[in-house]
This record gives sequence, C-alpha cells and structure tokens, in this order.
Amino acid sequence: MSDFKVFDYMSKYGFEQVVKFYDKTTGLKGITVIHDTTLGPALGGTRLWNYASEDEATLDCLRLARGMTYKAAAAGLNLGGGKSVLIGDADQVKSEAYFRALGRFVQSLNGRYITAEDVNTTTKDLDYVNMETDHVVGLEGKSGNPSPMTAWGAFCGIRASLKHQFGDDDISKYTFAVQGAGQTGYYLIKYLLEHQAKKVYFSEINERHIARLAEEHPEVEFVKPEDYFKLDVDVLSPCALGGSLNDKTIPEIKAKVVAGTANNVLLEEDIHGQMLKDRGILYAPDFVINAGGLINVAHELKGYEKDRAKRDIERIYDRLLEIYKIADKENTHTQEAAKIFATKRMETIALVRSNYIKR
Repeated sequence: MSDFKVFDYMSKYGFEQVVKFYDKTTGLKGITVIHDTTLGPALGGTRLWNYASEDEATLDCLRLARGMTYKAAAAGLNLGGGKSVLIGDADQVKSEAYFRALGRFVQSLNGRYITAEDVNTTTKDLDYVNMETDHVVGLEGKSGNPSPMTAWGAFCGIRASLKHQFGDDDISKYTFAVQGAGQTGYYLIKYLLEHQAKKVYFSEINERHIARLAEEHPEVEFVKPEDYFKLDVDVLSPCALGGSLNDKTIPEIKAKVVAGTANNVLLEEDIHGQMLKDRGILYAPDFVINAGGLINVAHELKGYEKDRAKRDIERIYDRLLEIYKIADKENTHTQEAAKIFATKRMETIALVRSNYIKR
C-alpha cells in the first residue's frame, strides 16, 4: 500500500479538486487536477504517459497543475491552474473514441477546466476532444501547435537572463546546450541558430529526433545525456521532463544561466533553487519562461490573432527582469521571487473582485 496522502498534499498546497476518471469502452484512465481558480477557469494541457503507478501519475498531475496556476498568474492571464494526465502507452491507446471519451470528462467539469495539448497529445487528438466539449484550446485553424510559441517565449527569456547576468543579450556572443529536441527544444535550437549563436549543443534520447537534427542542422553538436550538465557553456536550456536540477546535477553545472522550457525543472523548489543561487547560477523560473504556449492558446478564448499573441509572449523578457530584481531585493532564489510576483497578482485581483457586480 502506498503512503502518499493526496488530501494532505492538497491541503498543504491549496488544491481545489482532484478527479479520477475511467472509460470502460476505450480503457481511458486519467486524472484531472484543478489547483486554483481565483483568477478564472483552470487551463492546462493533457499529458499521456505510461506511468509506473497511479500515485506517480497523481503526484505529477498535482505538481503540474500547481505550476500552471503560477504560470497563468505570472503571465498576466485571467486563468487558473489545472492539468490532466492519462495513464497509458501512447503508441497503443490513441484513437478517436479514446479522445472523445476524454472530451466528455472535460465537459463534465462544466467549464472549470480547459484542456490543451501536452506530452504525447497533438492538435489532431484535440480535434476529437473538441467533438465532445468546447473547453479545449490549441486547435488547428486557431492557435495550433503551441511548441513554436513556447520556444519563442523561452528565447525571449534567455535574452533577458543574459542581460541580467552578463549585461548583454546578444545571442551571437554566447554558447548554449539544449536538453531535449523533440518539440520546444527543436524550435528553440532553430531560433538560436537564426540569431547566430556562437555554438549550440543538444542532448536527446529519441533516435528520430537525433537524426532529424543531424540532417537539418549538422552544426549542432550532439552530447550524451550523462554529459549534458557538465558542458562548459554559457546557458543550459532544459527542454525535457522535470526534476533534472537536483543534488547530482547542480554541482556539475559550469553554465552561469539555466533557462529552458521544461516544467518543474527543480526537483525540490526551495532546496535546489537556493543551491543554484549559492553557486551564482541564474535560474529562469520555469513557469515564467515557458509560458509562451499558455499565452498563445489563451488568446483563442478572445479571438486568436498570431501577431498579437506573439507580442504578448515577448513580454516574458520584461517580466523576468522584474522577477530578477525582486530576487535581488529580497535576497532569495529566483523561483521564490517568481512565486512572490505571481502570488501578489492573485491576491490583488482577488481583492479587486471582492465586491459583487453582475456582468
């Protein structure tokens, strides 16, 4: 029996709702977590992963949903944080019926939760979800695949981090290493190359993604995953799964900036955020720098215009500079500074909306 106590975890971190669902026709097994709806309905993608256990899936969903609350608040959106995870092998379970069943469960939440794509789900999958619910964004013909916009936001955030750490945001003067080259990492590498980065390395475990980059950009040098954090570069950009900054990897880091698109990069926020600060490494808080995709799909809710969405995403640059100032002023690590920034907005808007006005 597991000793993970979900209600204790919800109480500790202020969660509103955890829903587990199962569809007997398709075998769909999933979890939706709504963390906080102070600012508006919870928005967060649906991740499909072959988790080792239900507890592992639940904890991942909880962590991701909480991150989405901070991400939406820090991004200036009138949205809360939520997430869904589906348990299964993506190569085996996907079908029209499978995602239509998901859509019906999303619909049952009556607008409290809006879904989008995430790891192992695509815009094509969302089209099936959309057959059963309107509470879905990131659709073809609207904002589409959020990965290029997530990567663009990270690119802007990298420039802000360079500006704060080195006083100059000229990409051509620096070296970079990207971890993960499937979606957001792939596009981030393209942006770095387009702006004449001095040198770009990448690490990846998927042979297809390795071959794609070797064919398209042979100047980008592959490094083995176990050597990634040891690279002597200016910027590390984690763009894979979370927890990669931990007791083992942080002491290996030579880079002075860590800024990428992955969620929950710090295995333990306070411990490892402080470790990076103590070593003089500037960390771009994940839920701020990777908010481009969320900002992009959120624009669907008010009528999507790509140029307007891109301009909104580019504000990540100024937002990060403000957060770095908070970190310096409060003498705290940047992840905590970002939470201060996001929490202040949530508290302020909650007070503004404390009086009843019919709309």
